[in-house]
Amino acid sequence: MKKITLLFLIFIATTTIAQEKMTTDKGIINFEASVPFFEEVKAINKKTACVLITKTGELTCFAIIKNFQFERSLMEEHFNANYMQSHRYPKAIFKGRIEKFDLKNIDSNATEYQIIGKITMHGKSKKIIVTGTIKKGTQGIELITNFPLNTDDFKIEIPFIVRSKISKNVNTQLYCVLQ
Repeated sequence: MKKITLLFLIFIATTTIAQEKMTTDKGIINFEASVPFFEEVKAINKKTACVLITKTGELTCFAIIKNFQFERSLMEEHFNANYMQSHRYPKAIFKGRIEKFDLKNIDSNATEYQIIGKITMHGKSKKIIVTGTIKKGTQGIELITNFPLNTDDFKIEIPFIVRSKISKNVNTQLYCVLQ
């Protein structure tokens, strides 16, 4: 009887702990830095890791720069070698908090939340405030946010020869399903 009670308590404890943290390693980041009348500049990273601490609303997202894929391999090569210097700055990290987050209030209706935190990439950090929508989906909690980033804020140099073809303002989108 004692063994059954002990196993039951361990099961309850692990279930409770598991619900305090929701994660994914399949988050998607899209970005676009296109300028009208020039070649499209956009990429996708389908291997973004995100962790949500459900008790506090703390959110951490981690992306490996080399995991961004472009339609053209030459663009990807220039992105990694010249712009992002991914050999020197291999990752981008966001650490922040979803304001007024309460897991009990999440349902199938998308609700807007303000997310406040700090993004670090290319060796520089910047505080950002973005709006995101959160809802309960069939696979877990879905988080979607769109926000602009400026290359100047992270000291990302755009070579003079292509400066008119690439926007300094990069439209960024994060989509993840946390389980």
